Amino acid sequence: MEVVLFFLGLFYQISGNKIKPGKSRIFWGLDNEYQAIAVVGVNNKSEKNELELRSEKKENIRTAVAAGIRALDAVDVKNISIENFSDAEAVGESSLLTGWKFQEYKSKKDELPIINLFDADDESCKLWKRGTLKGHAQNIARRLADTPANLLTPSIFANQVKELLTPLGVDVKVYDKEWAENQKMGAFLAVAKGSIESPKFLELTYKRKEGDPFVLVGKGVTFDAGGISLKPAAQMDQMRADMSGAACAVGTLYGLAKLETPTNVKVLIPLVENLPSGSAVKPGDVVFARNGKSICVDNTDAEGRLILADALCYSAELKPRWVLDIATLTGAMMVALGDAATGVFTNSNDLYKILESSGSETGDRVWRMPLWKHYTKKLSENAAYDLNNISKGRGGGSCTAAAFLKEFVPEKTNWLHLDIAGVMGPDNTEPYLSKGMSGRPTRTLIDFLERQSS
Repeated sequence: MEVVLFFLGLFYQISGNKIKPGKSRIFWGLDNEYQAIAVVGVNNKSEKNELELRSEKKENIRTAVAAGIRALDAVDVKNISIENFSDAEAVGESSLLTGWKFQEYKSKKDELPIINLFDADDESCKLWKRGTLKGHAQNIARRLADTPANLLTPSIFANQVKELLTPLGVDVKVYDKEWAENQKMGAFLAVAKGSIESPKFLELTYKRKEGDPFVLVGKGVTFDAGGISLKPAAQMDQMRADMSGAACAVGTLYGLAKLETPTNVKVLIPLVENLPSGSAVKPGDVVFARNGKSICVDNTDAEGRLILADALCYSAELKPRWVLDIATLTGAMMVALGDAATGVFTNSNDLYKILESSGSETGDRVWRMPLWKHYTKKLSENAAYDLNNISKGRGGGSCTAAAFLKEFVPEKTNWLHLDIAGVMGPDNTEPYLSKGMSGRPTRTLIDFLERQSS
C-alpha cells in the first residue's frame, strides 16, 4: 500500500476543522493511486526562537513528520512517501530517526517502514539525502549505545568500528594495553584493572583536507558498575550506554565521511569496563596520568574523567586546532538540565557560539556551564597529591568534573567538554525518538564540524 504524508494545506481542502500541531489524521480512499493519506498539523513559527535556542520551524517539521509516520505505522502501513514540507533536510532527519528503533536481538523483529520523498525536484532530493545520512549517523550511535555490554566489550567495539568506518576511507588504529603502558596512561589503565576485558584505545583519522586536525575525544566505558564504589542495582543496566560519548563520536565521523565533508578530524576513544574485583583500583589509591600529574581516586565511580584525562593529554601529540570531548560524565548534569540540552564547558567563546548555532539548527540544544577557578580549587588543594578525582565540597558535580578535565587539556588549546549524561536516554521526550538510547547530539556535532570545514 502506497501512502502519502501531506502538508497541512491539503487538509483545508478536505475539512473546515483544524489539526493541532504535531497531531495527525488518516483519510482513506481519497485517491486511486494513494489508498491512504495522513494529514498532519504544522506550527509554522519563525526560523529561530531566541529564548528556546532552536529553529522552531525545523523542529515543528520534524515533529509533524514523526506524527504522520507513527500514525501510519500504527495502522500497519509500511510504504510511506512524504512531501518536502519546504525543508527536505529536516524531513529526511526525522524520517530516519522516527522510522528506526533498537530491536537487534529480538527473534521476531517488527517490520520498519520504508520511507521516500514524494514528487521532489533535484534540490529537494539532495537535501533529503543529507538529512537521511545525518539521521542514519545518529541511529548508528543509538545502536551502539543500546547494545548490551556483554555483546559490546572494548574489543568488540573496536572491531565494529573497523568494519563500519574502514570502507569509508577512515584509518582505524587499535592500541592495546601494552601501548597504553608505554604511553604512561596510568589513569586510563587504573580504571581497566577491575575487569578481565582488556582495555583498548582507538585513534581514528578522517583526512580530506590539509592542515591541523580537529580532535574529538569520546568516553568509552562499555559498562560502568562503579568499581569498588559500586552503583545501586536499580537501573544499573543503563550503564551499558556509558560509552555514548564514544558512540556519538563514531556516528559523527560516519556522517562526515558519508557526506564527503572536506575536513581533517581525529577521534580518540579510550575503551574500558569499570568493574569491582580483587584487582580493581580502590578508593584512596593514587595514580599518575600521562602528563605526570598525580590523582587520588577518592571515588572509583568517577572513572570517566580518568580515562578522558589521558586521552586529552595524548591529543597534544596531534597538534589539534581544537579539542572537544564528549561524555556521559555526571549524574549532576541530569539534575541541572534534565534531557533538554547537552551541558557545555569551554574556554572559547567563539567555538561555543558556533556550537550553540548548530544545536539550534538540529533541534538538539546545548547550554553553557561555568568553568571557573572556584571549582578547580575544590580538587587541587591537597597536601600529598595534585588532584582529587572528586570535589571535597558539595554540589556543582558537573562543574568540578569539567575543572578536573581542564587540568589535562593541552596548553593554549581551545577546548570544549560536552556532558551528555542528561540526554543519553532511555526515556526520550523528543517526538521523533523512540524509547532507548538517544544518540544525541550526533547531528549537532556533524553540523558543528561542517560549519568550520567550510
